[in-house]
Amino acid sequence: MELVSAVTLLAIFQFWILGGLVGRARGKYGVKAPQTTGDEHFERWFRVHYNTLEKLIVFLPALWLFGYYVGQYYAAALGLVYLIGRLMYAVSYVRDPGSRGLGTLISELPTLIMVLGGFIAVVIQWLGSLT
Repeated sequence: MELVSAVTLLAIFQFWILGGLVGRARGKYGVKAPQTTGDEHFERWFRVHYNTLEKLIVFLPALWLFGYYVGQYYAAALGLVYLIGRLMYAVSYVRDPGSRGLGTLISELPTLIMVLGGFIAVVIQWLGSLT
């Protein structure tokens, strides 16, 4: 599961970097803590970071379950697609929030595959243990 571990660390690193970019935007646009609104450009960075947190809650368990029950190579590949999608989402959302669709799709699709695939694999494993 080394590859799944590596993708997990990359996802955490990506989230950490996005948090740093929020801090930088806070200073650049003069939005003092604890405010989360003010300048539109700051709010875009804030939303990208917060939305990524929301996605990590589903992505990380799905990645690990899929990796365990289906295979780490498939999970790691899907995880890398997710990370690319999140990067695309961040860049497009900060530039123009209306253009975030492709990045959203590219990060949601692998997560959906891993959730469904992991669920099916768990059920198959469970049914196999009943016999």
